Amino acid sequence: MESTTTEILHDFLHLMRVYKDGRIERLEGNDVVPASVDPITGVQSKDVEIAPEIGVGARLYLPANADQQHKLPVLVYFHGGGFMVQNPFSQTYATHLNALVSQANIVVVSVDYRLAPEHPLPVGYEDSWVAIKWVVSHFKGDGQEPWLKDHVDFQRVFFGGDSAGGNIAHNMAIRVGSEKLDGINILGLILNHPFFWGEEPIGNEDAETNYPDKAFVDRLWRFVNPLTVGSDDPMLNPAKNPDLPSLGCSKVLICVAEEDLLRDRGWYYYEVLDKSGWKGKVEIMETKGENHVFHLYNPTSESAVAMVKKVATFFNQHKD
Repeated sequence: MESTTTEILHDFLHLMRVYKDGRIERLEGNDVVPASVDPITGVQSKDVEIAPEIGVGARLYLPANADQQHKLPVLVYFHGGGFMVQNPFSQTYATHLNALVSQANIVVVSVDYRLAPEHPLPVGYEDSWVAIKWVVSHFKGDGQEPWLKDHVDFQRVFFGGDSAGGNIAHNMAIRVGSEKLDGINILGLILNHPFFWGEEPIGNEDAETNYPDKAFVDRLWRFVNPLTVGSDDPMLNPAKNPDLPSLGCSKVLICVAEEDLLRDRGWYYYEVLDKSGWKGKVEIMETKGENHVFHLYNPTSESAVAMVKKVATFFNQHKD
Protein backbone atom coordinates (compact mmCIF):
# COMPACT_ATOMS: atom_id res chain seq x y z
CA MET A 1 0.00 0.00 0.00
CA GLU A 2 1.32 3.42 -0.93
CA SER A 3 2.55 5.57 1.93
CA THR A 4 0.34 8.53 2.78
CA THR A 5 3.42 10.75 2.56
CA THR A 6 3.38 10.40 -1.24
CA GLU A 7 -0.32 9.82 -1.94
CA ILE A 8 -1.79 12.95 -3.52
CA LEU A 9 -5.18 14.22 -2.43
CA HIS A 10 -5.31 17.36 -4.61
CA ASP A 11 -3.15 18.07 -7.66
CA PHE A 12 -3.34 21.56 -9.16
CA LEU A 13 -0.87 21.18 -12.04
CA HIS A 14 2.07 23.57 -11.70
CA LEU A 15 0.59 25.36 -8.67
CA MET A 16 0.23 23.01 -5.73
CA ARG A 17 -0.05 19.43 -4.53
CA VAL A 18 -1.78 18.46 -1.30
CA TYR A 19 -0.98 15.04 0.13
CA LYS A 20 -3.27 12.80 2.13
CA ASP A 21 -1.11 13.23 5.21
CA GLY A 22 -1.83 16.97 5.10
CA ARG A 23 1.48 18.06 3.59
CA ILE A 24 1.25 20.98 1.16
CA GLU A 25 3.76 21.38 -1.67
CA ARG A 26 3.77 24.72 -3.46
CA LEU A 27 5.29 24.30 -6.91
CA GLU A 28 6.03 27.92 -7.79
CA GLY A 29 6.48 31.34 -6.24
CA ASN A 30 8.43 30.19 -3.20
CA ASP A 31 11.50 32.34 -3.83
CA VAL A 32 12.17 35.64 -2.10
CA VAL A 33 14.53 38.30 -3.41
CA PRO A 34 15.59 41.15 -1.11
CA ALA A 35 14.27 44.65 -1.54
CA SER A 36 16.89 46.85 -3.18
CA VAL A 37 17.62 49.49 -5.79
CA ASP A 38 17.11 47.89 -9.19
CA PRO A 39 20.32 48.40 -11.21
CA ILE A 40 18.45 48.55 -14.53
CA THR A 41 15.66 51.02 -13.71
CA GLY A 42 16.87 52.73 -10.54
CA VAL A 43 13.57 51.84 -8.87
CA GLN A 44 13.83 51.48 -5.10
CA SER A 45 11.92 48.87 -3.10
CA LYS A 46 11.45 48.11 0.58
CA ASP A 47 9.30 45.81 2.68
CA VAL A 48 6.82 46.95 5.32
CA GLU A 49 4.61 45.31 7.91
CA ILE A 50 0.97 46.36 7.70
CA ALA A 51 -0.75 44.07 10.19
CA PRO A 52 1.97 41.85 11.69
CA GLU A 53 -0.50 40.21 14.06
CA ILE A 54 -2.13 38.46 11.07
CA GLY A 55 0.89 38.40 8.75
CA VAL A 56 -0.14 41.07 6.24
CA GLY A 57 2.64 43.15 4.71
CA ALA A 58 3.74 44.62 1.39
CA ARG A 59 6.66 45.48 -0.82
CA LEU A 60 6.77 49.16 -1.78
CA TYR A 61 8.29 50.52 -4.99
CA LEU A 62 9.44 54.08 -5.61
CA PRO A 63 10.66 55.40 -8.98
CA ALA A 64 14.09 56.91 -9.41
CA ASN A 65 14.33 60.64 -8.67
CA ALA A 66 10.99 60.62 -6.80
CA ASP A 67 12.35 63.27 -4.44
CA GLN A 68 12.64 65.67 -7.36
CA GLN A 69 9.07 65.20 -8.61
CA HIS A 70 5.54 66.26 -7.76
CA LYS A 71 3.45 63.68 -5.94
CA LEU A 72 2.74 60.53 -7.92
CA PRO A 73 -0.13 58.09 -8.50
CA VAL A 74 -0.18 54.96 -6.34
CA LEU A 75 -1.06 51.45 -7.51
CA VAL A 76 -2.20 48.94 -4.88
CA TYR A 77 -1.21 45.67 -6.55
CA PHE A 78 -2.34 42.10 -5.83
CA HIS A 79 -0.27 39.19 -7.11
CA GLY A 80 -1.73 36.14 -8.84
CA GLY A 81 -1.25 32.44 -8.22
CA GLY A 82 -4.73 30.99 -7.88
CA PHE A 83 -5.07 32.37 -4.33
CA MET A 84 -2.68 29.58 -3.26
CA VAL A 85 0.87 30.30 -4.46
CA GLN A 86 3.27 33.19 -5.20
CA ASN A 87 4.22 36.19 -3.10
CA PRO A 88 5.06 39.86 -3.73
CA PHE A 89 8.73 39.28 -2.86
CA SER A 90 9.48 36.79 -5.64
CA GLN A 91 11.77 37.52 -8.57
CA THR A 92 8.79 37.25 -10.91
CA TYR A 93 6.98 40.19 -9.35
CA ALA A 94 10.11 42.20 -8.62
CA THR A 95 11.02 42.12 -12.32
CA HIS A 96 7.52 43.03 -13.48
CA LEU A 97 6.91 45.83 -11.00
CA ASN A 98 10.35 47.39 -11.38
CA ALA A 99 9.62 47.72 -15.10
CA LEU A 100 6.10 49.05 -14.56
CA VAL A 101 7.13 51.58 -11.89
CA SER A 102 9.93 52.86 -14.11
CA GLN A 103 7.74 53.30 -17.19
CA ALA A 104 4.60 54.59 -15.49
CA ASN A 105 6.39 56.76 -12.87
CA ILE A 106 4.16 55.59 -10.04
CA VAL A 107 4.41 54.32 -6.47
CA VAL A 108 3.38 50.68 -5.99
CA VAL A 109 2.21 48.85 -2.88
CA SER A 110 2.41 45.11 -3.68
CA VAL A 111 0.29 43.35 -1.07
CA ASP A 112 1.27 40.17 0.79
CA TYR A 113 -2.08 38.55 1.60
CA ARG A 114 -2.46 35.13 3.22
CA LEU A 115 -2.93 32.11 0.97
CA ALA A 116 -5.28 29.14 0.78
CA PRO A 117 -5.68 26.40 1.82
CA GLU A 118 -4.19 27.32 5.22
CA HIS A 119 -6.18 30.56 5.00
CA PRO A 120 -9.15 29.92 2.68
CA LEU A 121 -11.09 32.74 1.09
CA PRO A 122 -12.43 35.17 2.12
CA VAL A 123 -9.22 35.65 4.18
CA GLY A 124 -7.31 36.88 1.11
CA TYR A 125 -10.01 39.45 0.40
CA GLU A 126 -10.09 40.66 4.01
CA ASP A 127 -6.29 40.91 4.16
CA SER A 128 -6.34 42.96 0.96
CA TRP A 129 -8.90 45.33 2.43
CA VAL A 130 -6.72 45.77 5.53
CA ALA A 131 -3.82 46.72 3.23
CA ILE A 132 -5.97 49.19 1.30
CA LYS A 133 -7.15 50.84 4.52
CA TRP A 134 -3.51 51.12 5.63
CA VAL A 135 -2.55 52.86 2.37
CA VAL A 136 -5.47 55.26 2.61
CA SER A 137 -4.70 56.10 6.24
CA HIS A 138 -1.78 58.15 4.96
CA PHE A 139 -4.16 60.51 3.18
CA LYS A 140 -5.24 61.96 6.51
CA GLY A 141 -1.71 62.09 7.86
CA ASP A 142 -2.15 59.23 10.31
CA GLY A 143 0.18 56.77 8.61
CA GLN A 144 3.86 56.42 9.39
CA GLU A 145 5.23 55.34 6.02
CA PRO A 146 7.24 58.25 4.49
CA TRP A 147 7.13 56.92 0.92
CA LEU A 148 3.34 57.23 1.00
CA LYS A 149 3.16 60.46 2.98
CA ASP A 150 5.80 62.25 0.93
CA HIS A 151 5.29 60.91 -2.59
CA VAL A 152 1.66 59.86 -3.19
CA ASP A 153 -1.12 61.92 -4.71
CA PHE A 154 -4.20 60.37 -3.10
CA GLN A 155 -6.44 61.77 -5.81
CA ARG A 156 -4.79 59.25 -8.16
CA VAL A 157 -5.25 55.86 -6.53
CA PHE A 158 -5.36 52.70 -8.67
CA PHE A 159 -5.99 49.04 -7.91
CA GLY A 160 -4.56 46.28 -10.07
CA GLY A 161 -3.44 42.68 -10.27
CA ASP A 162 -2.98 39.63 -12.43
CA SER A 163 -5.06 36.43 -12.50
CA ALA A 164 -6.32 35.82 -8.93
CA GLY A 165 -4.90 39.24 -8.06
CA GLY A 166 -7.07 40.77 -10.78
CA ASN A 167 -10.06 39.10 -9.16
CA ILE A 168 -9.05 40.62 -5.81
CA ALA A 169 -8.55 44.08 -7.34
CA HIS A 170 -12.02 43.95 -8.90
CA ASN A 171 -13.64 42.85 -5.65
CA MET A 172 -11.84 45.56 -3.70
CA ALA A 173 -13.19 48.15 -6.17
CA ILE A 174 -16.68 46.70 -5.67
CA ARG A 175 -16.20 47.14 -1.92
CA VAL A 176 -15.05 50.73 -2.37
CA GLY A 177 -18.22 51.39 -4.37
CA SER A 178 -20.47 50.07 -1.61
CA GLU A 179 -18.57 51.14 1.53
CA LYS A 180 -16.62 54.18 0.30
CA LEU A 181 -13.06 54.71 1.49
CA ASP A 182 -12.44 57.62 3.84
CA GLY A 183 -13.07 60.21 1.15
CA ILE A 184 -10.73 58.62 -1.39
CA ASN A 185 -11.91 57.91 -4.91
CA ILE A 186 -10.30 55.10 -6.88
CA LEU A 187 -9.35 56.48 -10.25
CA GLY A 188 -8.66 53.30 -12.17
CA LEU A 189 -8.58 49.51 -12.16
CA ILE A 190 -6.04 47.42 -14.10
CA LEU A 191 -6.94 43.74 -14.56
CA ASN A 192 -4.30 41.54 -16.20
CA HIS A 193 -5.79 38.18 -17.27
CA PRO A 194 -8.27 38.33 -14.37
CA PHE A 195 -9.54 35.13 -12.77
CA PHE A 196 -13.29 35.27 -13.40
CA TRP A 197 -15.49 32.26 -14.07
CA GLY A 198 -19.06 30.92 -14.10
CA GLU A 199 -21.19 27.80 -14.01
CA GLU A 200 -22.26 27.98 -17.65
CA PRO A 201 -19.37 27.85 -20.14
CA ILE A 202 -18.96 30.74 -22.54
CA GLY A 203 -16.87 31.05 -25.67
CA ASN A 204 -14.28 28.29 -25.89
CA GLU A 205 -14.31 27.29 -22.21
CA ASP A 206 -15.75 23.80 -22.72
CA ALA A 207 -13.47 22.81 -25.62
CA GLU A 208 -11.96 19.35 -25.13
CA THR A 209 -8.54 20.66 -26.13
CA ASN A 210 -8.30 23.13 -23.22
CA TYR A 211 -5.55 22.52 -20.67
CA PRO A 212 -6.43 23.12 -17.94
CA ASP A 213 -10.13 22.53 -18.53
CA LYS A 214 -13.30 23.95 -17.02
CA ALA A 215 -13.55 21.18 -14.43
CA PHE A 216 -10.07 22.10 -13.15
CA VAL A 217 -11.04 25.74 -12.64
CA ASP A 218 -14.32 24.81 -10.93
CA ARG A 219 -12.42 22.47 -8.59
CA LEU A 220 -9.70 25.02 -7.81
CA TRP A 221 -12.27 27.66 -6.84
CA ARG A 222 -14.06 25.32 -4.45
CA PHE A 223 -10.71 24.31 -2.95
CA VAL A 224 -9.61 27.87 -2.13
CA ASN A 225 -13.12 28.96 -1.10
CA PRO A 226 -14.84 25.97 0.59
CA LEU A 227 -17.90 27.98 1.65
CA THR A 228 -18.62 29.27 -1.86
CA VAL A 229 -22.00 28.78 -3.52
CA GLY A 230 -20.10 27.63 -6.62
CA SER A 231 -18.68 29.12 -9.79
CA ASP A 232 -21.50 31.66 -10.02
CA ASP A 233 -20.38 33.14 -6.70
CA PRO A 234 -20.51 36.93 -7.26
CA MET A 235 -16.86 37.11 -6.14
CA LEU A 236 -15.92 34.92 -9.11
CA ASN A 237 -18.62 35.78 -11.65
CA PRO A 238 -19.09 39.57 -11.71
CA ALA A 239 -22.16 39.19 -13.94
CA LYS A 240 -23.95 37.72 -10.92
CA ASN A 241 -23.11 40.65 -8.65
CA PRO A 242 -25.93 43.21 -8.36
CA ASP A 243 -23.37 45.75 -7.10
CA LEU A 244 -21.43 45.76 -10.39
CA PRO A 245 -22.92 49.11 -11.53
CA SER A 246 -21.46 50.65 -8.35
CA LEU A 247 -17.87 49.64 -9.15
CA GLY A 248 -15.85 52.22 -7.23
CA CYS A 249 -13.62 53.68 -9.94
CA SER A 250 -13.95 55.77 -13.08
CA LYS A 251 -11.94 53.71 -15.57
CA VAL A 252 -10.99 50.07 -16.13
CA LEU A 253 -8.32 48.50 -18.33
CA ILE A 254 -8.59 44.75 -18.97
CA CYS A 255 -5.71 42.82 -20.55
CA VAL A 256 -6.41 39.38 -22.04
CA ALA A 257 -4.31 36.86 -23.98
CA GLU A 258 -5.53 34.98 -27.05
CA GLU A 259 -4.47 31.49 -25.88
CA ASP A 260 -5.58 31.93 -22.25
CA LEU A 261 -8.47 29.80 -20.93
CA LEU A 262 -9.62 32.94 -19.06
CA ARG A 263 -9.67 35.08 -22.24
CA ASP A 264 -13.41 34.82 -22.84
CA ARG A 265 -14.19 35.77 -19.23
CA GLY A 266 -12.15 38.93 -19.66
CA TRP A 267 -14.15 39.87 -22.75
CA TYR A 268 -17.39 38.95 -20.97
CA TYR A 269 -16.47 41.21 -18.04
CA TYR A 270 -15.81 44.01 -20.53
CA GLU A 271 -19.23 43.57 -22.14
CA VAL A 272 -21.19 43.11 -18.91
CA LEU A 273 -19.55 46.09 -17.18
CA ASP A 274 -20.09 48.32 -20.21
CA LYS A 275 -23.82 47.51 -20.23
CA SER A 276 -24.36 47.43 -16.46
CA GLY A 277 -25.15 51.10 -15.93
CA TRP A 278 -21.73 51.79 -14.42
CA LYS A 279 -20.77 55.38 -15.27
CA GLY A 280 -17.08 54.85 -16.04
CA LYS A 281 -15.09 53.92 -19.13
CA VAL A 282 -13.81 50.40 -19.81
CA GLU A 283 -11.23 49.37 -22.41
CA ILE A 284 -9.64 46.06 -23.30
CA MET A 285 -6.35 44.95 -24.84
CA GLU A 286 -5.88 41.47 -26.32
CA THR A 287 -2.41 40.06 -26.99
CA LYS A 288 -2.32 37.62 -29.88
CA GLY A 289 -0.51 34.29 -29.67
CA GLU A 290 0.13 34.46 -25.92
CA ASN A 291 -1.10 32.52 -22.89
CA HIS A 292 -1.97 33.26 -19.29
CA VAL A 293 0.30 35.85 -17.55
CA PHE A 294 2.92 35.54 -20.29
CA HIS A 295 4.30 38.93 -19.28
CA LEU A 296 5.45 37.50 -15.94
CA TYR A 297 7.23 34.47 -17.36
CA ASN A 298 8.82 36.16 -20.37
CA PRO A 299 9.06 39.83 -19.32
CA THR A 300 11.49 40.92 -22.04
CA SER A 301 9.41 39.57 -24.94
CA GLU A 302 7.97 42.00 -27.46
CA SER A 303 4.44 41.18 -26.28
CA ALA A 304 5.28 41.75 -22.61
CA VAL A 305 7.01 45.05 -23.30
CA ALA A 306 3.98 46.22 -25.31
CA MET A 307 1.61 45.22 -22.53
CA VAL A 308 3.58 47.08 -19.84
CA LYS A 309 3.70 50.13 -22.12
CA LYS A 310 -0.10 50.01 -22.52
CA VAL A 311 -0.62 49.79 -18.76
CA ALA A 312 1.82 52.67 -18.19
CA THR A 313 -0.13 54.77 -20.68
CA PHE A 314 -3.31 54.08 -18.70
CA PHE A 315 -1.76 55.87 -15.69
CA ASN A 316 -0.43 58.72 -17.79
CA GLN A 317 -3.87 59.45 -19.25
CA HIS A 318 -4.94 60.53 -15.78
CA LYS A 319 -2.12 62.91 -15.08
CA ASP A 320 -2.82 66.61 -14.82
